[in-house]
Amino acid sequence: MTPPGPDAHRRARPGAEPFAAAVTGIGLVTAAGTGADAAWAGACGTGAAPSVPHLDELAGLPCDFMYTVTDADPRAVLGVAAQRLMDRFSQLAVIAAREAVADAGLDPSVWDSGRVAVVIGSAHGGLPFYDEQHTTLTERGARRVSPKLAPLTVVNGAASSVAMDLGVHGPSLAVSTACSSGTVAIGTAHQMLRTGACDVVVAGGAESVRSRLLIASACQMRAVSTRRDDPLAACRPFDTHRDGFVVGEGAGLLVLERPEHARARGAAVRAHVAGYGASSDAHSAVAPDPDGLGIERALRTALADAGLGARDVGHVNAHGTSTVANDLIEATMLRRVLGEHPLVTSTKAMTGHTLGAAGGIEAALTVLALQHQLVPPTGNLDAPDPAIPVDVVSKEARHGTFDCAVKTSLGFGGHNAALVLTRA
Repeated sequence: MTPPGPDAHRRARPGAEPFAAAVTGIGLVTAAGTGADAAWAGACGTGAAPSVPHLDELAGLPCDFMYTVTDADPRAVLGVAAQRLMDRFSQLAVIAAREAVADAGLDPSVWDSGRVAVVIGSAHGGLPFYDEQHTTLTERGARRVSPKLAPLTVVNGAASSVAMDLGVHGPSLAVSTACSSGTVAIGTAHQMLRTGACDVVVAGGAESVRSRLLIASACQMRAVSTRRDDPLAACRPFDTHRDGFVVGEGAGLLVLERPEHARARGAAVRAHVAGYGASSDAHSAVAPDPDGLGIERALRTALADAGLGARDVGHVNAHGTSTVANDLIEATMLRRVLGEHPLVTSTKAMTGHTLGAAGGIEAALTVLALQHQLVPPTGNLDAPDPAIPVDVVSKEARHGTFDCAVKTSLGFGGHNAALVLTRA
């Protein structure tokens, strides 16, 4: 079967009119930096080097290192009492949400809280606390298990914590589609705004999985890099010598608004989320469709949703995990759908693969790329894989002229998602 041509998605979808949600706020908490400016500098290679330490809790594993957030202290920001009622992924989400709302110029004390929603994705929720409490059960008995296990470990913990912290009374939703969770959360927010269900949505992803059990399993899958001698250089998307991803922690949230709501309050708009598409591979629990047809479907749907064509896209922030199969499948799909002209990058060498938070963090960086007309480099790309058929930005950030960018995400279980973002 011959795939549709590059602009086949221009065909109108019955009953659907293009809708662009205004991005008015960004909140970023990453190993590359906390705050939009610091994270952007880190992603562009002009900020501080990310922290990728060997961790005691991972000692003895083939991969005993992770990208960690070092410049955001939840206890100092949230207070001791509030911090104790959240797992770390929820703490990072609240910090990012506060920053995003402040960046948007919104005041939670006076907004119409019933018209505000929260949608936050996470792949694993509070897994580290679950691990800790399982150890407590086996070593110290049932009476020592914390009564806070359920509220701290459920995947909706971040959305719930952000809603309580901001006083949001509209819908509060959790999305869990593995590594595409953050992207699906933003797409869900886009759809909610389109229907008029709310005026403002705080959306994105949050994750922190300092879990020996999870990393041990990833090692057994051979999904993670084992470059223990140089953790900072281990994640190398699109490189000939890539050998797996490196897990990271963080949160990336956007404030999205209905355009008329943003205009009415005179908000500064950073960019627009113009289109969203999602699909399922229905292929494997862990491996992507080898032909990339699932993520292709999601991307074509997103472009159709935005009413844009392949030739409109100037930049792609790719999923780019640094695994052998994913990078080649995704890049081949991008060339097939978009051609050779977009500037492609993966920012995971600077943030780590933050799993359910990746889409939120990378969508925020894509917004900043549109604003700065600058594409961050793909870190550690020392020997570009000659089989990768797209223009991957390496070594230094590259200036461009583009009004449209794409964010793609793939998740275990075949969960694909794509966003189309446009310049304000």
